[in-house]
Amino acid sequence: MLLLQQMVVLFIFMLLGYYMYSQNKISDDTCKSISWIVVNIANPAMILSGSVNSERVVQGRELVMTMVLAVSVFAGLILVSLLIPTILRVPKKSAGAYKVMTIFSNIGFMGFPVISALYGNEALLYASVFLIPFNILIYTYGILALKSNDGEKEKLDLKKVLNIGVFSCFISIILSFVQLPIPSFVKTTVSMLSDLTAPLSMMVIGASMATIDIKKLFTDIRLLLFSVLKLVIVPVAGLFLLKLFIRDQMLLGVCMVMLATPVASMTAMLSQQYDGDYELASRGVALTTILSVATMPLVSIITGI
Repeated sequence: MLLLQQMVVLFIFMLLGYYMYSQNKISDDTCKSISWIVVNIANPAMILSGSVNSERVVQGRELVMTMVLAVSVFAGLILVSLLIPTILRVPKKSAGAYKVMTIFSNIGFMGFPVISALYGNEALLYASVFLIPFNILIYTYGILALKSNDGEKEKLDLKKVLNIGVFSCFISIILSFVQLPIPSFVKTTVSMLSDLTAPLSMMVIGASMATIDIKKLFTDIRLLLFSVLKLVIVPVAGLFLLKLFIRDQMLLGVCMVMLATPVASMTAMLSQQYDGDYELASRGVALTTILSVATMPLVSIITGI
């Protein structure tokens, strides 16, 4: 299965990052520099490749439908996130972290490379639409959820919401409508830069796991139950529901990857910055990333996507 092969490749990149960090071949400063490259150069290039290297003209109606779908998916995840703390009997101090981990998945650093491998550059244009509500929500609702315990209100920071990832999405969508002739050297540059996203991002994730006691991850029963809900139950239920309304297999495939990817690394970063349960969020990112190597192919098999 192509998806399983792709997940194994990503897992190998993670192991490389884990090994290099544990052997002091790379440091925290190195990882920060690599993360900057991924966030500001490689990942935006991957988003742009969806329109730059696609020969198919995407109709406005298709993109509008995808945006409606993306908003609906996130609305559903928000509703599910409100139930998770009650279902798992989560302590109040950790409720915000569980809510944010439920809603936000690693759709950029892991989802995009998987979608590119499975469905090609054309599917990246649809996937990039999901990134717009993702960024708006994580810097608004995500922060509010993490700060819900201290009662402080966080002002909306447009500089964070309108980041390079969102701008890349808008540019990609505009290019798909305008259909400007793109020089070959631009296409090659964008393609080569986008190819950096998967190996670099997964090696950074692997390096971050070298600082975590892996054995403790698999003894936290509540976090394990959450991982099953996050990686299997919610994606499977959501996809069976979506199949009632969507017939486009590529769009369903994009939704499958968007729903089945592990917890976004941004949840740990925001938890640290806004006094959320940073330790829990870090363990959640690590555990779901490890398990996703097996659960994403499982979700694909169960749903037939």
